[in-house]
Amino acid sequence: MKILVTGGTGFIGSHTVVELQARGFEVIIVDNLSNSSIDVVDNIARITGVRPLFKKFDLMDPVTTAAFFQKQSDLKAIIHFAAFKAVGESVKLPLKYYRNNLDSLINILQGMINNSIENMVFSSSCTVYGQPEQLPVKEDAPVQKALSPYGNTKQISEEIITDVSITANVKSILLRYFNPIGAHESAMIGELPLGIPDNLVPYITQTAIGKRDYLRVWGNDYPTPDGTAIRDYIHVVDLARAHVIALERMLNNQMRKNVEIFNLGTGKGCSVMEVINSFEKVSGMKLNYRIMERRPGDIMKVWADTEFANRELGWKAEKGLDDMTLSAWNWEKALAAKS
Repeated sequence: MKILVTGGTGFIGSHTVVELQARGFEVIIVDNLSNSSIDVVDNIARITGVRPLFKKFDLMDPVTTAAFFQKQSDLKAIIHFAAFKAVGESVKLPLKYYRNNLDSLINILQGMINNSIENMVFSSSCTVYGQPEQLPVKEDAPVQKALSPYGNTKQISEEIITDVSITANVKSILLRYFNPIGAHESAMIGELPLGIPDNLVPYITQTAIGKRDYLRVWGNDYPTPDGTAIRDYIHVVDLARAHVIALERMLNNQMRKNVEIFNLGTGKGCSVMEVINSFEKVSGMKLNYRIMERRPGDIMKVWADTEFANRELGWKAEKGLDDMTLSAWNWEKALAAKS
């Protein structure tokens, strides 16, 4: 079965391509390489023994996207990752995020409708919950006002997909994931942001390897046990496995309704300082970090209630925090060895 993975050279996308190919799917990647490298395709091939077909173009371009779908009308499903994702940048450049994240989704949905492609797994985010009133957060929790334009693009995207499913023959599974970190055990693929990282763990590993002078910790005055923000960190390979399971649920006609929503996390919240402590333990290094003021758009604390995903999908996150930070460190050291 032929599957399109948009943003397939990115962090989560590349790991999902590896898991898809391990399950025997034929994968086509579309990516504009705005925040990733073509080398990722080579590394996927090294891991799996199969080179996915790669097409470079921008899904914001409606003409190119429409032409692509006409040529690939035998696609069975789409896993849609392609989007800008930096919370802080979205606060500074909101139009960049609204234009990219929404236009690309609309063009993809139009391509699906025009070419009778029925299935989409959508990369959503726990940011749709804003700062939840109750923790852990369940899938039926109220969607709060987004705290960043990035989070708002995920809320709006979910609304667009839901509206389209009412009038068109399109089924979707919306995966609201929490904070993916870590890297593949081969250390051949991992998180590689271009420029200064926006996410915590690549900032940690780049500081430890000497690329950054110090790690910025955004706030230590939150009402949490150690004052730093709390997130539900999940290993990227656990997350990738969930995408394949969701895809197979669709293709096997096991969905209970046209749009399903699942939280993907571990169900456990960890603070920024706990992640730093885990990294220091597994690496044997002391990190140079500085406490900064809180960053606009950041949520104080959030972690998932994963019971529904565990039961319905038959999926559960397996790797712990030390596994995540160690694999991220191995990936960073492998990058340094190449340079």
